[in-house]
Amino acid sequence: MAKPNYQFEKRQRELAKKKKKEEKAKRKAGAAEQPAPGEPEATETEAAAPAAAAAEPAKDAQGS
Repeated sequence: MAKPNYQFEKRQRELAKKKKKEEKAKRKAGAAEQPAPGEPEATETEAAAPAAAAAEPAKDAQGS
């Protein structure tokens, strides 16, 4: 009877784990790019508007 090749089996398990981990990372990266369902997408101008509005009062307070 042939003896089992434990190194081969271990390597196969390691490759399977690595592949699964990479696929999970891809899914997470793809999910981070897409907005959550039900939330409207923010455009560049909408994202910049609150930052610009917050900067305006700071200028007024310094100038007075």
